[in-house]
Amino acid sequence: MEPTTQDRQAREKIAFGPFEVDLLAGELTKHGTRVRLQEQPFRILQTLIESGGEIVTREELQRRIWPSDTFVDFDHGINNAIKRLREALGDSAENSRYVETIPRRGYRFIATLNGTKGQAAAGTPNFTASENSDRVRWRKWIWASALAVGTGLLVAALILGASSFKNRAPGNNGPRIQSLAILPLTNLSGDPSQDYFVDGMTDALITEMSQIGSVKVISRTSALRYRHTDKSLPQIARELNVDGVVEGTVQRSDGRIRITAQLIQGATDKHLWAGTYDRKIEDALSLQGEIARSIADEVRAQITPEEKARMARSYPINMKAVEAYLQGAYHYEKAKEMTAHRDIAGKQKAELDQAMAFFQQAVAEDPSYARAYLGMGEVLGVPAYFPYPPMSMAEPAREALRKALAIDPNLAEAYVDLGRIDYRGWNWPDLVREVKRAIEINPNLASAHDLYAAYLLSMGRLDEAMQEGERTQELDPGSDRVAWVFYCQRKFDRFLEFKRTDAARNAHGPMAHYDLGFGYERAHMQEDAVKEWEVAMTGFGFDELAAGLRRGYASGGFKRAMTEWAHGLESLSKQGEIVEPGLVAYIYSIQGDRDRAFAWLEKSMAMHSSAPPAFKVDPTYDDLRSDPRFAELIRRVGLTP
Repeated sequence: MEPTTQDRQAREKIAFGPFEVDLLAGELTKHGTRVRLQEQPFRILQTLIESGGEIVTREELQRRIWPSDTFVDFDHGINNAIKRLREALGDSAENSRYVETIPRRGYRFIATLNGTKGQAAAGTPNFTASENSDRVRWRKWIWASALAVGTGLLVAALILGASSFKNRAPGNNGPRIQSLAILPLTNLSGDPSQDYFVDGMTDALITEMSQIGSVKVISRTSALRYRHTDKSLPQIARELNVDGVVEGTVQRSDGRIRITAQLIQGATDKHLWAGTYDRKIEDALSLQGEIARSIADEVRAQITPEEKARMARSYPINMKAVEAYLQGAYHYEKAKEMTAHRDIAGKQKAELDQAMAFFQQAVAEDPSYARAYLGMGEVLGVPAYFPYPPMSMAEPAREALRKALAIDPNLAEAYVDLGRIDYRGWNWPDLVREVKRAIEINPNLASAHDLYAAYLLSMGRLDEAMQEGERTQELDPGSDRVAWVFYCQRKFDRFLEFKRTDAARNAHGPMAHYDLGFGYERAHMQEDAVKEWEVAMTGFGFDELAAGLRRGYASGGFKRAMTEWAHGLESLSKQGEIVEPGLVAYIYSIQGDRDRAFAWLEKSMAMHSSAPPAFKVDPTYDDLRSDPRFAELIRRVGLTP
């Protein structure tokens, strides 16, 4: 039996709270009284109701409500329409009862409909399926009205001579985007165990985009700081100093992957482009190249033939190997992100062990998977934390990295990792060759520029080091390489200014306070130095060292505080804990005990710690520079005194 007209009309009415929506008549009433609501806000309400409590993106609202040939500022139009809708409902973005804003994604209807939370009650029509003839006629009237409005706007534009409406195609006349931040993609699977996969997709997209030399792409390290932020996109763009922001989602299900990505103008929060990609899971990594090319087209990037070839290259389709690699990369990053603290050494090692096991599994599944060897090389020999991997692991690390490059000669990260090993080993010629090759392949690789800046600093080429440090900071705003150039230039006021900012925003945890102590001491602000070192030692988990500094300064001033600190560090060393030998050498040097200072510097040399490569320029050891033994150390490091 076919439904009567009365039945159809009843199903076209949906109630929530004190409101009722008559979809057939296009009316909204409250307690039976009609509420004035313009056409576009009403259609947004209708679309949100039809979504069944799911998120509706701004792009979907644009497609459904504004015809493709209507020339309007869609972002401004959607914002105004949402505002008018909320005013009609007595709703607000801050305390939503009906229309919830999902930051950087869209909107969702959250009220109870006809007694059912988040979706229409039984009998409410599904508008994605077949519709009755009354409904069709109503929609045709809406589209005709919208077309008439669009035509009117176009005529008005022509009358006013608005030639900018002509040939308006994506990427042709839009704003020029010369710098990008790709924010961590959002996991829509509802399964936290898939975070490793989503992170892998983010890394792959950043890698693909960063190889386009004409566009500055912010490093993964800086982008990750905004994983769970409430900051608006314009604020993020300002902090990262970029023109555009890319954000998106990943959903994995039943052997397929769906990735959405959208490009947003940083200054205005205006959506410039959006795309949805649905592929087999085997195409997940190759898909990032496709997305990167779409974004590059949109921002009118100049892509060289070599860059096009790299972006079009194929990836291994052995999903067992890919899965294992992504798991390894996830655990390796977790280890690197851990805040320096004496109690996390075991946890950090456990993460690294897991990472290595997954990388080895990836190699076993696919011996031709270059990035799996890259991961092995990083775990074995790259100093990602203190204490550093022993130098005995340098050669196995090099072997793994060389295997990676034999498979993929354009793997820029592998060249950087080789360079890092050579930096520790004072192998300067090889380092220069490797880091320059990395920058040639990927001009946006912040780690390559940072390593080159460190090399130039070691050589005493401070002006060039500053240029590379500034480039590093452009790509990775969290980098502190510029600060260390200031330090080596003896511009301690600039160094302190930089590090105070780091400490205020907790950019590097207790390390910022540790660094501040050196700046204050070299600037002859000894009390401030002791206070910062107390904070740092507490933050690192060495409460007894912090207490010794405090006790020493109270009883005998700065010199006594340094004596307590040195004795405490030596005691820890005797107990089997690894301490930074360069620190102990520094403490004895400022006390005038050169013999003990040089004894600890020899330990620093044997460990290949972070101190020797900077001997030539580091003001930390200025109190030892007049001693011939220090000049000899510089020569042993391969530097000219």
